[in-house]
Amino acid sequence: MRILVAGGAGYLGCVLIPKLLQRGHDVEVVDLFWFGNSLPRHIRVINKDIFDITVRDLAVYDQVVFLAGLSNDPMADFSPSKNFIFNAAAPAYLAYISKRAGVRRYVYASSCSIYGFTENKLYDETCPTLAQYPYGISKLQGEQAVMQLADREFSTIALRKGTISGYSPRMRFDLIINTMFMNAMKNGIITVNNPAIWRPILGIADAANAYVCALEADRNISGVFNIASVNHTVGEVADLVKTEIEQKLLTPVKLNVRNMQDGRNYKVSIDKAKALLGFEPQDDVPSIVTSLVDNIRTIRDWDNPVYYNIQTLMTLEHLHEVAVPARAMSAEA
Repeated sequence: MRILVAGGAGYLGCVLIPKLLQRGHDVEVVDLFWFGNSLPRHIRVINKDIFDITVRDLAVYDQVVFLAGLSNDPMADFSPSKNFIFNAAAPAYLAYISKRAGVRRYVYASSCSIYGFTENKLYDETCPTLAQYPYGISKLQGEQAVMQLADREFSTIALRKGTISGYSPRMRFDLIINTMFMNAMKNGIITVNNPAIWRPILGIADAANAYVCALEADRNISGVFNIASVNHTVGEVADLVKTEIEQKLLTPVKLNVRNMQDGRNYKVSIDKAKALLGFEPQDDVPSIVTSLVDNIRTIRDWDNPVYYNIQTLMTLEHLHEVAVPARAMSAEA
């Protein structure tokens, strides 16, 4: 199967694409490479803006995966206007021309952040979406645009992912477990702003497997799917990260609990993804920390701006390299 991964040079793409190659798929990546290129050297890459892609460009692909866009709340808050272009308009445009080109399936990187601040219950895909911040709103807009294009000839799948963490060749330290790990290694302290709020945690290996499941699912399947490894409060995550680091690295770690207000709180059911996509998570917090410990020698500098997406965006903004129309192909994840 020939697959185009938009934004495939990012944090998730660098784990997903080798898996797709191992399964015999023909994979190409289109990206603007804001964060460099950590993909295997033999991968064909196209340095191109998403809005410059044409129907003719896409006619050779069976499926298209959208991993592009701005990846988190800090980036969205820094530039709300670009957030809505990158995360709402860009996936809608790419899905639209993919359908016109005869692509059979389009897989969109959505987010559990669309649920916003929820009641203390497990949310499935039928529950209301209550996002009140730019990032969550834009991800929901992108999802809605993509899903309304589905028909018998064009499958659309949106994966509402929990917060991803774990090791990737294109490393990030602005994700919950990765941030805790970095602070523990750098300062010996894990800071918890609000221990009571819930988060669906998603190991990066599980995230990549979810995309494999979506791409290889029956061609008649379309829909939105929650994707997570486990649900935990942030306090529970911190306790587990602390324990794993102390046991594996024999390094003492302190907890700094602040009890600050947070407008996001959600835990999700993944029963639909299990039933229809065959998604079976294998990761948990200890295994995610283990992946970071096992690769700690590859990390050269905890403060390197390339590990923090917001710092890269701010630098590009300062250099006037992010313009409108948006250069929306840089990897989201």
